[in-house]
This record gives sequence, structure tokens and C-alpha cells, in this order.
Amino acid sequence: MIRVFVRDGQGGNPVPLVADARGMSAPAMQDVAATHGHESAFVLPSDNGCDWRFRFFVPQHEMEMCGHATVGTLWAMRQWGQWTTPTARIETMSGIVQAYWDDAAQRVWISQPAVRIGALNAEAADRVAMQIGLLGKGYPAINAATSRVKTLVELPSVAMLDSLDPHFSSMESLCASIDSTGLYPYAFGVPKADGMRVVHARQFPKSSGYPEDAATGIAAAALWGYLHAAGEVSGAIAVWQGDAMGSPSEILVAPRKTDSGEPDGCWLSGSVAWGEA
Repeated sequence: MIRVFVRDGQGGNPVPLVADARGMSAPAMQDVAATHGHESAFVLPSDNGCDWRFRFFVPQHEMEMCGHATVGTLWAMRQWGQWTTPTARIETMSGIVQAYWDDAAQRVWISQPAVRIGALNAEAADRVAMQIGLLGKGYPAINAATSRVKTLVELPSVAMLDSLDPHFSSMESLCASIDSTGLYPYAFGVPKADGMRVVHARQFPKSSGYPEDAATGIAAAALWGYLHAAGEVSGAIAVWQGDAMGSPSEILVAPRKTDSGEPDGCWLSGSVAWGEA
């Protein structure tokens, strides 16, 4: 077990990890996730020229991509001496993920593609606001994705974010009606001492098998992509998630460019620590 996106050595999101999943069936992999109650990662050989193939399961189903599980699995493989090169290519159901080892910071960075964005109409946005317990109307909602679609809702304060009381019993039907896999309300916080922007967020998944997620890399990447496209951020940000759950996390997201200097999505990273099985 590893904990990914820990903040100041605390919190993060647990990942049960199977380092060699050859011979495991999909139901067996899902059973691992169901037993532990967390997103779980499984390492397999790649048949498509990549270094490895990763599969990801939550208690309810398989996922195409899981940011924190990818970061954590690669970090663990580095500790075990199974990944020794500067870079790696990972095959996932969502596509090929590029990765590199940041030796100075002792952390993994993984790639996410350019964001896809679609604003919800006022009626749908109002339903999203009601779903997460907001009183009143006028909170715009944006569907954004680098992998799975997450619905972003900007709130005026971190205090309002922390006080949200979602209606979990209808979360799956609401998300299905807006083609989303989870709601991701956020609010800007106080920048770090070095000036890095801090954005606080919470993630309420559609149907993962638990009501809230302590750290969601894919959602953080989508959030950065949207904020970057809107001109609200230009460089790296830190997304703080999990505080309302008592599991503080920090997800780092930075711009990514091609060799010729053109924008090419973002990089995703964070600190990892060993956890109890």
C-alpha cells in the first residue's frame, strides 16, 4: 500500500498496488479494490511498445486512467529498482502516458493531454449546485477532461467549499445526466511562500463506491487545463484536496510543452509515502 499526493507527510490517497498482475482476471482485480475500498493499480507487461501496462479499478468498476495511482505505482517501482531509466511510457486504457523521474525532488511527473471543455447550461448548472448543497443559483458549471470528464464549480471561498453537504444518494443519476464522472468544486486559497497558486478542491465521484475522494489527479489536471485556458493561471499550481475528509493532499500541476515549445497539456506530480496494507 502506498499513499499518493501526501501533504507535509500527512494524508494523501491510498493505493493498493499489485506489482505483477499477470494471471489476474478483471473480477479478481476489482475484488482487490472492493476489499480495500480504494482505487487499486495493477502492473502488467505492455504489448504495444511501452514499458508497462497499468490497469486501475475502484470498488465498482474499472477506470481508464487514474492519476494518483500512476504516480504512486511509478514511485514504488523506482524504490524497488524496477524503473531505472530517466523516462517511461505507460500503456493505459486512456492512452499512452509519458513519465519522467525528477531526481532532485525524488518524485514522478506524468503527462496529461490538452483539456477538453464544455460549459453546462444554466438549468444543468443549477442542478449541480443543488446536488452539492449550495443555496441559490448562478454558480456556473464546466465539464472539463484530460481523461474522464469532471464538472468544475468555482466557489467564492474555501470556507464555503469545506462546508458543502452533497446529496450522495442521487450523485450517480445527476452525474449521468450531465455526462460527468464526478463533481469538482474548487476555491482559490492563499498562495504559497514562493508565490505558487493554491487551489482547494473536493471531488464527489459518480459511482466509485465511496462518497468523496481525498486526491484526484485527473480532476486536478482538468482544473488546471480549464484555468489555463481561461487565463487565470499560467504556471504551476498546487491543488489541495482532502481537508474536509481529514486526509490533506497536494497535487502539483505544471504546463507541458512539445520539443518545439508548443503547449501540450500538463504534467502531474506529488509526494508519495509508504502506507499500511
